[in-house]
Amino acid sequence: MAVTIKPVIPLKKYLKEYVHFGIDLYKDNPYFVPPLIFDEIDSLLPDKNPAFDFCRAQSFMAWRDGKIVGRITGIINNAVNEKTGRKTLRFSLVDFIDDNEVVDALFRAVTIWGHNRGMEEIVGPMGFTDMDKEGMLIEGFDEMGTYATIYNYPYYPKHMERLGFTKEVDWIEYRMTVPDSIPDKYMRVADIVARKFELRVYDIKSRKDVKEKYGRAIFDLINDTYKDLYGFVPLTNRQIEYYIDMYLGILRLEDVCLIIDKNDKLVGVGISMPSLSKALRASGGKLFPTGWYSLWKAIRGKTDVVDLMLVGVAPEYQNKGVNALLFANLIPSYIANGYKFAESNVELENNSSVQKQWELFERRQHRRRRAWIKKIEI
Repeated sequence: MAVTIKPVIPLKKYLKEYVHFGIDLYKDNPYFVPPLIFDEIDSLLPDKNPAFDFCRAQSFMAWRDGKIVGRITGIINNAVNEKTGRKTLRFSLVDFIDDNEVVDALFRAVTIWGHNRGMEEIVGPMGFTDMDKEGMLIEGFDEMGTYATIYNYPYYPKHMERLGFTKEVDWIEYRMTVPDSIPDKYMRVADIVARKFELRVYDIKSRKDVKEKYGRAIFDLINDTYKDLYGFVPLTNRQIEYYIDMYLGILRLEDVCLIIDKNDKLVGVGISMPSLSKALRASGGKLFPTGWYSLWKAIRGKTDVVDLMLVGVAPEYQNKGVNALLFANLIPSYIANGYKFAESNVELENNSSVQKQWELFERRQHRRRRAWIKKIEI
């Protein structure tokens, strides 16, 4: 039967089947890590996601013979387009069966939606902001994903090439072995940097302590650190409050490091957390009835993988060894918590300053993902 494309009304009851399709498609895949279902639904609701203050979005589902066979969301990030001077439509949350007719129908629907709103090119997969999942997997299909990344089947990039999309940017990911002790060079550099610039590690006392003293400062620093990265625009006040509430409750505080100067100003931050991949697979992305327990065990119990979520250093201190001070503090915590491996998550392939900080670790680049771009022609 022919493929039918239906726009999705942005209400929770309609978005549930949209989100579930993106999980059900991978039910027999051992490497897929599902999202938290409620979290993904909320990201598509204008009254939940503060990115809708400057974004527009429309989701579509493809149907055939009464069954869902594909999904895609189109996003117009006005803030990014104003910054770049480009008229770019983003596509996100794209999943489909391996079928030309389905893929063509999905991309035609989202492209027409963007074209009717003045967009001239389409790029993705990209989320609402740089804090969302981004990049289609093109290498590393036999590696388990992470909470913060996208998994897709190997046939996805083949369809992108068939449709005439080309590379915009690539991100790479590393899996590193946690050392048995702090590398000597890190210790030496950390000591020199601390004394030379009068820096110190902030003694975190509680979640409330972090939130009240440095909650906003963390994201202000991220805004400053990431401002020149591809696709990034500063987080708004509402977004900062949103992310503070979202992440602070699930962080293991000993896996967080804050570096402050002599005036108690935040100049460096390293945020990591126990891997949730196996717990999310066990729960199927659901919190209830038992999914919350799997996640609680991952966060509070023992796991052998730590995810490096955010690492940021104030521009005036970059390339001066502050990263060594961060990891000289974090590595003992990783060892104590029983972590054997660390996942870097995504970093732009040309971001040599970020990749340089992994040089002293045993590591392998195990995944690569891509943002694809194409001129809109209707």
